[in-house]
Amino acid sequence: MTRIDVAPTQVAPVKANDAEARRYGSDEARWQAVCTRDRAADGQFFFAVATTGVYCRPNCAARQPRRENVRFFDTIADAEAAGFRACKRCRPTGRSIEETQADAVRRACRMIDEAETPPALAELADAVGMSPFHFHRVFKAALGVTPKDYAAARRIERLKQELGDGTPVSQAIYGAGFGSSSRLYETTHATLGMTPAAFQKGAKGKRIDWTVTETTLGPLLIAATADGVCMIEFGADETALEAELAARFPSADRSRADQTLADHVATIAAYIETPSRGLSLPLDVQGTAFQRRVWRALQAIPPGRTQTYGEVAAALGQPTAARAVARACATNELAMAIPCHRVVGAGGKLAGYRWGLERKQALLAAEKKAG
Repeated sequence: MTRIDVAPTQVAPVKANDAEARRYGSDEARWQAVCTRDRAADGQFFFAVATTGVYCRPNCAARQPRRENVRFFDTIADAEAAGFRACKRCRPTGRSIEETQADAVRRACRMIDEAETPPALAELADAVGMSPFHFHRVFKAALGVTPKDYAAARRIERLKQELGDGTPVSQAIYGAGFGSSSRLYETTHATLGMTPAAFQKGAKGKRIDWTVTETTLGPLLIAATADGVCMIEFGADETALEAELAARFPSADRSRADQTLADHVATIAAYIETPSRGLSLPLDVQGTAFQRRVWRALQAIPPGRTQTYGEVAAALGQPTAARAVARACATNELAMAIPCHRVVGAGGKLAGYRWGLERKQALLAAEKKAG
C-alpha cells in the first residue's frame, strides 16, 4: 500500500533564512506581503499603523490598513521604541497562531500514535485546549486529513509492521488497535489491496497478469488483477520493469499475458498517440483516503490542462496541503490513468514526475496539441 506521510514534523513552521530577508528588504515588497498576508514573511519584519498605535506581524488577519498610515520595522524593539504597542490579535511578542496550532496538531498526533485505540475527537480537542469543531478544522488544514483518517492510516501502518515482523494475523490485528477482525476486513481491500494474510505472504495467491509493450515514450509495463489495472509503469527495459513488478507483489501469481491484456495495451497506446481519445480503464487502485481523493481530483483535470499542487489542494478544500498532494502524486503507480503529469509546480514549472520530466513534457505537449 502506498501512503501519505503525515508525520507530525510536517506541521513545523517555516523558518526564516537570508534569502527571505532579502526578499522583504524594500517597503514595497513588505507592503505587498501585508496585502497578501504572506506567512513566509512572518519574523522578517513588523508593520505598525499610525491611526491605531498598534504593530503587527505581516500576516495579521486584522482589517488591512491604508498604505499611508503604515510604517515598517525590522524588530519588535524598533516598533516599541517608536511608541507602538503589540497587536492582541496576531501577538507579535509571543508565539504566532500558526505556531500554537502546529504545536496542538503535533501533540494530538503523538496521542494518536501512542494510544492503543484511537482517541475520540472530543478527547483530542480537550487535550490541546480547543473545541472539537475548531480542532477538527485546524488538524485538517495542517495535515490535509481528518484526525479519524490520520488514526486509520497509523493503524494500517502498525498492522503492516506487525505483519512484516511475522506476527500472527490475529495478534497483529489487535496489536494494531483494531477492535475486531470484521472491522479490519471492511477496509483492507482499499488500503492493503488484499487480506492481511495475503499481504503478509507478499500477495501470495493473488493473480496478476502482466505484459510489456514498446511505446514512443519507452517500454511500458501493464499489470492487472481480476478487479482492474493495478500498475502502469514506464522503465528502462523489460527486465527492469519485471523486477519492479516482482518487488511490488513478491509472492503473487504473476503471469505474462500479452493476449489477455491486448485491449488494455491498445487503449493506452492509442492514448499516447492521440490523447483526445481519452483513457478509460478499469482500475484496481489502493491507497489512503487522502491519496484516493487526490487521485480522483487528478482524473478530473481535462486533457491539455494543468493545475499546480496548490490548486489541487485548494480544490480538495485543503489549501495548505500542497506538499501532501505532491507526495500523493509521487506514489501514483498508474501512469496516465491517474494523470499526475497534469500537475505542475508554481508558475507552471515542470516538477516531480516519477517517470521522468521528459515523459511528462511529452505527454503535456501531446495533450495540448490534441486539444
